[in-house]
Order: sequence, then structure tokens, then C-alpha cells
Amino acid sequence: MSTHEPEPTWPIESLRAYLELVRAPNLFTSMADVVMGYLFTHPFVTSDQGLVLAVLVAASTCFYGGGVVLNDVFDAEVDARERPERPIPSGRVPLSTARRLGWGLLAAGVVLAGAAAVLATSLRTAAVSLLLATSIVLYDRYLKATPLGPINMGACRLLNVLLGMSAAALPWATGHWVAASAVGVYITGVTWLARGETGNASRIQLTLATFVILSGVGMLFMLPRWTENRVALLDLEPHRWYLLLGILGTYTGLRCFQTVAEPEPNVIRSAVRHCIFSLVILDAAICYVVGDLQGAVSVLVLLIPAVMLGRWIDSS
Repeated sequence: MSTHEPEPTWPIESLRAYLELVRAPNLFTSMADVVMGYLFTHPFVTSDQGLVLAVLVAASTCFYGGGVVLNDVFDAEVDARERPERPIPSGRVPLSTARRLGWGLLAAGVVLAGAAAVLATSLRTAAVSLLLATSIVLYDRYLKATPLGPINMGACRLLNVLLGMSAAALPWATGHWVAASAVGVYITGVTWLARGETGNASRIQLTLATFVILSGVGMLFMLPRWTENRVALLDLEPHRWYLLLGILGTYTGLRCFQTVAEPEPNVIRSAVRHCIFSLVILDAAICYVVGDLQGAVSVLVLLIPAVMLGRWIDSS
């Protein structure tokens, strides 16, 4: 990789490079995890609770941004060979600047989560944030290329959901763990699927990754039964929930199985992008179990800026 200083760029081009570096469209999926987690434990949000939620969302955004930046920092030499168009190997963002940005965002996430812990008087929030920061560094620096990499990334998403749930006064119940674990399993499969973007994935790997993704969706079928404060409509007409998850799982499965039929990097990249954005829909569905349409819509609206920004910024 070239070490020369990047040529001056126009402000809009420089902004785009940094937005690509932090995978800006995907930041909204991280926000969706935290909002879902918080609303799952706080069906009614007061103004004081709204402040805690806002700080948690900011912390999650910093954690995600810092994580993907450090990912590119540690992979700079590999990306120079396999993904030279990325911001660091292309010279649009200096490696030293990216390194400072990544660690700075990660530190900001810890500080913001600490502030949320103080506001919510919850040591659990601080503990989850430290575990999340540690998991991010472990993935980026040590585990990404190992068999544990996808599991580690799934754990990061699970912890991100738990970060949203951490401000709750009551202990976590079965429903909380099921919701967070389903997201974690889903992202484990997506991360495994994404390994095929370099063009060396086997059809068996892509098939197994797809089944892991669908397993994450499938874990949610019984979520209403494990949730005490579910909306009344799910008791009266439970088929609505099964239909919703069935449609989401079927469409996602079809997109993922397309990679098995056509194991090309661009097809895999498109399927991964679909799965990441569909996580917002999955979060909204989980939120619906306890918050009715109002809670679900609060999460679902995050899909709008994600998709719109994704038309301009490469998030892969």
C-alpha cells in the first residue's frame, strides 16, 4: 500500500470518504438495535428516559463507527490487495487519521455509555458497554479471520441490543434474552455470508450461513409467549406474528439462497446489504411485541435515512 500523502480533495469528496469509512448507512441499524432494546424494556418513555435513550443511541453509534474504522485500520494491507477502492488504501483517508478516529470513537462510546449509566443509575449499562468495546477490539484485531469471527460479531450485536435494555430497573427475563440472542444469531449468519464477498466462498458455506440467518429469525416465532407485557392483539390473533416473520424470513431467505445459485462477489454483497438493512425491520417487529405500532414505527423510520444514504455511500 502506498504511503504517500493523499492529494487534496474537495470537501464533499472528503466527507464522502469518511462517511464510507464509518459505513454511515449501517449506523442506523446500530441505532435500531438500541432503540428496540430500550423500548422493549420501556414501553412508555418519559422525557427523562428519552434523554437516557438518546445518549445510549449516541454511544451505540460511536461503538459501531469506531469498530468499522478500526476494522479497516487493521486490514489496511489486506484491503490494499482485495479492496483498493476503500478509503484507506485508496489514499482518501490517511491511515494515521483513521487510527485516531477509530480509537476516538470507541472511547467516546464508552464515555457516553458511562454518562447513560449515571443518568439511569445502572451499573449494568457500564458493564455492557465495556464488554461491547472489548468484543469490538477482539473482533477487529484478533478474531475476524478465524472461525470465531462471525460468532464474535454476533456477540457484538447481542451486546448492542442489551445496551439498549441495560437501563431497565428490573432483571432481564427470558424474552429479553431471546430478542437479543435472535439478533446475535442473525448477524452471525450475515457475517459468515459476507466472507464470500472476496470471491472464495463455497456453496456449502453460503448455504450454512443462510440457515444461520434464518435461525435467527426463527428464534423469534415464540417470542410473544416468552414476553409478559406483550400487546393484546398477539393473544387474540397470534397468526399475525407468524405471518409477519414468515414473510420476512422467506424474502430474506430467497435473497440469501440466490448467493448459493450465483456465488459471485457482487451477488453476495447485495444479499449482505439486504440482510443488514432488514435488521431494522426485524428490530421493529420485535418492538411491536411490547409496543404496538407506535414502538415499531419508532424503529422502522430509521430505515429511511439508511436506505437514502446507502444510495450515495458504499456501506460494504
